[in-house]
Amino acid sequence: MLTPALVMGLGLAVGIEHAFEPDHVAAVSTQISKSKFSKKSTRQMLRESITRSSFLGMLWGAGHTTTLVLMGFLVYALAITIQDKIFSELEFAVGIMLVFLGVTTILNKRIKFRHRHPHQHKDGSIHFDEHGHNDSEHSHTHKSYFVGLIHGLAGSGSMIVLTASTLDNVGMILGFITIFGIGSMIGMALVGSIIGIPLVFGNKIQLIQKSFRYVAGGFSVIIGLNITYQIGLFSLLT
Repeated sequence: MLTPALVMGLGLAVGIEHAFEPDHVAAVSTQISKSKFSKKSTRQMLRESITRSSFLGMLWGAGHTTTLVLMGFLVYALAITIQDKIFSELEFAVGIMLVFLGVTTILNKRIKFRHRHPHQHKDGSIHFDEHGHNDSEHSHTHKSYFVGLIHGLAGSGSMIVLTASTLDNVGMILGFITIFGIGSMIGMALVGSIIGIPLVFGNKIQLIQKSFRYVAGGFSVIIGLNITYQIGLFSLLT
Protein backbone atom coordinates (compact mmCIF):
# COMPACT_ATOMS: atom_id res chain seq x y z
CA MET A 1 0.00 0.00 0.00
CA LEU A 2 1.32 3.41 -0.97
CA THR A 3 0.67 6.15 1.57
CA PRO A 4 0.07 9.72 0.30
CA ALA A 5 3.35 10.86 1.88
CA LEU A 6 5.28 8.09 0.12
CA VAL A 7 3.61 8.82 -3.21
CA MET A 8 4.41 12.54 -2.95
CA GLY A 9 7.98 11.80 -1.88
CA LEU A 10 8.47 9.48 -4.83
CA GLY A 11 6.95 12.08 -7.15
CA LEU A 12 9.39 14.73 -5.94
CA ALA A 13 12.42 12.43 -6.25
CA VAL A 14 11.45 11.16 -9.70
CA GLY A 15 10.75 14.73 -10.83
CA ILE A 16 14.23 15.88 -9.80
CA GLU A 17 15.80 12.89 -11.57
CA HIS A 18 13.61 13.50 -14.62
CA ALA A 19 15.15 16.95 -15.06
CA PHE A 20 18.57 15.45 -15.81
CA GLU A 21 17.41 13.54 -18.91
CA PRO A 22 19.49 14.40 -22.01
CA ASP A 23 16.70 16.08 -24.00
CA HIS A 24 15.85 18.35 -21.08
CA VAL A 25 19.47 19.33 -20.53
CA ALA A 26 19.81 19.98 -24.27
CA ALA A 27 16.77 22.26 -24.39
CA VAL A 28 17.81 24.35 -21.39
CA SER A 29 21.46 24.59 -22.45
CA THR A 30 20.42 26.21 -25.74
CA GLN A 31 18.61 28.93 -23.79
CA ILE A 32 21.36 29.49 -21.25
CA SER A 33 24.18 29.54 -23.82
CA LYS A 34 22.80 32.79 -25.28
CA SER A 35 23.02 34.65 -21.97
CA LYS A 36 25.22 37.75 -21.80
CA PHE A 37 26.79 39.19 -18.68
CA SER A 38 28.13 42.62 -17.87
CA LYS A 39 31.85 43.05 -17.21
CA LYS A 40 32.23 42.54 -13.47
CA SER A 41 34.51 40.61 -11.16
CA THR A 42 34.61 36.84 -11.59
CA ARG A 43 32.76 36.29 -8.30
CA GLN A 44 29.98 38.71 -9.26
CA MET A 45 29.62 37.19 -12.73
CA LEU A 46 29.58 33.69 -11.24
CA ARG A 47 26.79 34.67 -8.86
CA GLU A 48 24.87 36.38 -11.66
CA SER A 49 25.36 33.45 -14.04
CA ILE A 50 24.23 30.79 -11.57
CA THR A 51 21.22 32.87 -10.50
CA ARG A 52 20.07 33.64 -14.05
CA SER A 53 20.72 30.13 -15.34
CA SER A 54 18.87 28.59 -12.39
CA PHE A 55 15.95 30.91 -13.06
CA LEU A 56 15.84 29.93 -16.74
CA GLY A 57 15.92 26.26 -15.77
CA MET A 58 13.16 26.77 -13.22
CA LEU A 59 11.02 28.57 -15.82
CA TRP A 60 11.51 25.63 -18.19
CA GLY A 61 10.40 23.32 -15.37
CA ALA A 62 7.34 25.52 -14.73
CA GLY A 63 6.30 25.23 -18.37
CA HIS A 64 6.89 21.48 -18.27
CA THR A 65 4.78 21.21 -15.11
CA THR A 66 1.95 23.22 -16.63
CA THR A 67 1.64 20.75 -19.50
CA LEU A 68 1.81 17.71 -17.22
CA VAL A 69 -0.89 19.01 -14.88
CA LEU A 70 -3.10 19.92 -17.83
CA MET A 71 -2.67 16.45 -19.35
CA GLY A 72 -3.42 14.79 -16.02
CA PHE A 73 -6.50 16.94 -15.53
CA LEU A 74 -7.84 16.11 -18.99
CA VAL A 75 -7.28 12.37 -18.58
CA TYR A 76 -8.29 11.81 -14.96
CA ALA A 77 -10.58 14.67 -13.97
CA LEU A 78 -12.45 15.00 -17.29
CA ALA A 79 -11.96 11.35 -18.36
CA ILE A 80 -10.77 12.36 -21.83
CA THR A 81 -9.00 9.56 -23.69
CA ILE A 82 -5.83 10.57 -25.51
CA GLN A 83 -4.55 8.01 -28.00
CA ASP A 84 -0.92 6.92 -27.97
CA LYS A 85 -0.59 8.07 -31.59
CA ILE A 86 -1.25 11.65 -30.50
CA PHE A 87 1.51 11.47 -27.91
CA SER A 88 3.88 10.10 -30.56
CA GLU A 89 3.05 12.99 -32.88
CA LEU A 90 3.56 15.50 -30.07
CA GLU A 91 6.91 13.94 -29.17
CA PHE A 92 7.92 14.12 -32.83
CA ALA A 93 7.14 17.85 -32.72
CA VAL A 94 9.36 18.20 -29.66
CA GLY A 95 12.18 16.53 -31.59
CA ILE A 96 11.76 19.10 -34.37
CA MET A 97 11.81 21.87 -31.77
CA LEU A 98 15.10 20.58 -30.34
CA VAL A 99 16.66 20.53 -33.80
CA PHE A 100 15.46 24.08 -34.41
CA LEU A 101 16.80 25.29 -31.05
CA GLY A 102 20.13 23.60 -31.74
CA VAL A 103 20.53 25.11 -35.20
CA THR A 104 19.63 28.64 -34.05
CA THR A 105 22.05 28.27 -31.13
CA ILE A 106 24.92 27.16 -33.38
CA LEU A 107 24.22 30.03 -35.78
CA ASN A 108 23.72 32.38 -32.83
CA LYS A 109 20.41 33.49 -34.27
CA ARG A 110 17.41 34.77 -32.39
CA ILE A 111 13.78 34.67 -33.41
CA LYS A 112 13.02 38.20 -34.50
CA PHE A 113 9.52 39.54 -34.22
CA ARG A 114 8.08 42.63 -32.63
CA HIS A 115 5.70 42.63 -29.70
CA ARG A 116 4.72 44.80 -26.75
CA HIS A 117 5.67 44.70 -23.10
CA PRO A 118 4.40 47.02 -20.34
CA HIS A 119 6.98 49.56 -19.16
CA GLN A 120 6.44 51.91 -16.23
CA HIS A 121 7.82 55.43 -16.59
CA LYS A 122 9.12 57.73 -13.86
CA ASP A 123 5.79 59.54 -13.58
CA GLY A 124 4.07 56.24 -12.78
CA SER A 125 2.32 55.88 -16.13
CA ILE A 126 2.47 52.51 -17.86
CA HIS A 127 2.90 52.24 -21.61
CA PHE A 128 3.02 49.17 -23.82
CA ASP A 129 6.18 49.87 -25.81
CA GLU A 130 6.94 47.87 -28.92
CA HIS A 131 10.35 46.30 -29.39
CA GLY A 132 12.01 43.36 -31.10
CA HIS A 133 13.22 40.08 -29.62
CA ASN A 134 16.70 40.80 -30.93
CA ASP A 135 17.09 43.56 -28.35
CA SER A 136 20.10 42.41 -26.34
CA GLU A 137 19.26 44.82 -23.52
CA HIS A 138 15.87 43.23 -22.92
CA SER A 139 15.55 39.80 -21.36
CA HIS A 140 12.89 37.41 -22.68
CA THR A 141 13.04 34.69 -20.07
CA HIS A 142 9.48 33.64 -20.89
CA LYS A 143 10.89 31.82 -23.92
CA SER A 144 12.25 29.17 -21.53
CA TYR A 145 8.75 28.73 -20.09
CA PHE A 146 7.33 28.34 -23.60
CA VAL A 147 10.00 25.76 -24.53
CA GLY A 148 9.24 23.82 -21.34
CA LEU A 149 5.53 24.04 -22.11
CA ILE A 150 6.08 22.34 -25.48
CA HIS A 151 8.65 19.93 -24.08
CA GLY A 152 6.13 18.68 -21.54
CA LEU A 153 4.26 17.07 -24.43
CA ALA A 154 7.10 14.57 -24.88
CA GLY A 155 6.79 11.67 -22.49
CA SER A 156 3.60 12.98 -20.86
CA GLY A 157 1.65 9.95 -22.06
CA SER A 158 4.03 7.41 -20.55
CA MET A 159 4.18 9.35 -17.28
CA ILE A 160 0.40 9.43 -16.99
CA VAL A 161 0.16 5.70 -17.76
CA LEU A 162 2.74 5.07 -15.03
CA THR A 163 0.74 6.93 -12.39
CA ALA A 164 -2.50 5.27 -13.54
CA SER A 165 -0.99 1.81 -13.08
CA THR A 166 -0.12 2.44 -9.42
CA LEU A 167 -2.77 4.89 -8.19
CA ASP A 168 -6.55 4.80 -8.35
CA ASN A 169 -7.45 8.02 -6.57
CA VAL A 170 -7.85 11.05 -8.82
CA GLY A 171 -6.72 13.48 -6.15
CA MET A 172 -3.59 11.46 -5.44
CA ILE A 173 -2.82 11.13 -9.15
CA LEU A 174 -3.07 14.88 -9.77
CA GLY A 175 -1.10 15.52 -6.58
CA PHE A 176 1.62 13.15 -7.76
CA ILE A 177 1.81 14.90 -11.14
CA THR A 178 2.02 18.32 -9.46
CA ILE A 179 4.75 17.22 -7.04
CA PHE A 180 6.54 15.53 -9.93
CA GLY A 181 6.45 18.86 -11.77
CA ILE A 182 7.76 20.74 -8.74
CA GLY A 183 10.59 18.21 -8.54
CA SER A 184 11.41 18.82 -12.20
CA MET A 185 11.52 22.58 -11.50
CA ILE A 186 14.00 22.01 -8.66
CA GLY A 187 16.04 19.67 -10.83
CA MET A 188 16.10 22.08 -13.76
CA ALA A 189 17.21 24.89 -11.47
CA LEU A 190 20.14 22.67 -10.45
CA VAL A 191 20.87 21.83 -14.09
CA GLY A 192 20.77 25.51 -15.00
CA SER A 193 23.13 26.49 -12.20
CA ILE A 194 25.64 23.83 -13.28
CA ILE A 195 25.48 24.89 -16.94
CA GLY A 196 25.83 28.54 -15.96
CA ILE A 197 29.26 28.11 -14.39
CA PRO A 198 31.32 27.76 -17.63
CA LEU A 199 29.48 30.76 -19.08
CA VAL A 200 31.45 33.02 -16.75
CA PHE A 201 34.73 31.99 -18.37
CA GLY A 202 33.14 32.05 -21.80
CA ASN A 203 32.13 35.64 -21.20
CA LYS A 204 35.82 36.57 -20.98
CA ILE A 205 37.21 34.26 -23.65
CA GLN A 206 35.36 34.31 -26.96
CA LEU A 207 36.67 30.90 -28.03
CA ILE A 208 35.18 29.25 -24.94
CA GLN A 209 31.91 31.10 -25.49
CA LYS A 210 31.66 29.88 -29.07
CA SER A 211 32.69 26.34 -28.12
CA PHE A 212 30.02 26.20 -25.42
CA ARG A 213 27.40 27.44 -27.87
CA TYR A 214 28.43 24.90 -30.51
CA VAL A 215 28.41 22.02 -28.02
CA ALA A 216 24.99 23.03 -26.63
CA GLY A 217 23.54 23.48 -30.12
CA GLY A 218 25.07 20.28 -31.49
CA PHE A 219 23.85 18.27 -28.50
CA SER A 220 20.33 19.60 -29.00
CA VAL A 221 20.39 18.75 -32.73
CA ILE A 222 21.59 15.20 -32.05
CA ILE A 223 18.95 14.59 -29.37
CA GLY A 224 16.22 16.09 -31.57
CA LEU A 225 17.21 13.98 -34.59
CA ASN A 226 17.32 10.89 -32.41
CA ILE A 227 13.78 11.53 -31.15
CA THR A 228 12.38 12.15 -34.64
CA TYR A 229 14.19 9.05 -35.98
CA GLN A 230 12.86 6.82 -33.21
CA ILE A 231 9.30 8.11 -33.57
CA GLY A 232 9.47 7.76 -37.35
CA LEU A 233 10.89 4.23 -37.11
CA PHE A 234 8.23 3.26 -34.57
CA SER A 235 5.49 4.57 -36.88
CA LEU A 236 6.85 2.47 -39.76
CA LEU A 237 7.00 -0.68 -37.66
CA THR A 238 3.48 -0.25 -36.36
